[in-house]
Amino acid sequence: MDLGLAGKVAIVAGASRGIGKATALALAGEGARVVMAARNEEPLLEAAGEVEASAGDVLAVPADLTSAGDCERLVKAAADHFGRIDALVTSIHASPRGFEDAALQESFDVLLMPAARLARFVVPHMRPVGGGSIVHVSSIYGKETGGQPGYNAMKAALISHAKSMALDLAKDSIRVNTVAPGSVSAPGGTWWRRQQEDPEGMARFARENIPMGRFGTAEEIANVIAFLCSERASWVTGATIVVDGGQSHSNA
Repeated sequence: MDLGLAGKVAIVAGASRGIGKATALALAGEGARVVMAARNEEPLLEAAGEVEASAGDVLAVPADLTSAGDCERLVKAAADHFGRIDALVTSIHASPRGFEDAALQESFDVLLMPAARLARFVVPHMRPVGGGSIVHVSSIYGKETGGQPGYNAMKAALISHAKSMALDLAKDSIRVNTVAPGSVSAPGGTWWRRQQEDPEGMARFARENIPMGRFGTAEEIANVIAFLCSERASWVTGATIVVDGGQSHSNA
């Protein structure tokens, strides 16, 4: 299916590895021009090189996405370089441990605020081109229990924030959705590292906890994100799309 993304401009925040990198590759594969952002410059440039080699038109912007100034700079760089912004994907992940104020504050600063700021900053660029798509990567743990308290709370807040923003921006043809992945194994990620440390234990975990019997891949999440970024999903807004191999237990 042609998603109709050729020539569109998409920002992918958190694009140096995992779901973010896979999303940049998926969008570029559909002909989109991609702006990739992440904190660490070296892995970001390596990932951007991969996307460019796959026939992508890419701009890499090293940025600390917990900084409001860097978020604003990223959006301006995208608009200045390509002349428009059609899509934003935020794939930002961290899981501070504990119930203490510091862990909760870090979760808020990393998991919620960058996505909320970037969404706010891209809206003025989407309106003049007739609309756009914002997709945040949440988690099944934003819909049910699991994971660290701060992670759960902020992934749930991200879903709620996106729903509210979707209703407000529907009149502008700007769609806002979230994707809620289950346990995904991608090189360098938490589940991938656990697989390297304990392959038998992780295989048992997958058999016992994921009905499809295996971890998801970053590419499987990216394919759904690319669809949501496209006009093929033109009547989908305020939704949370679960991509988890049947892992979650929520009916909603």
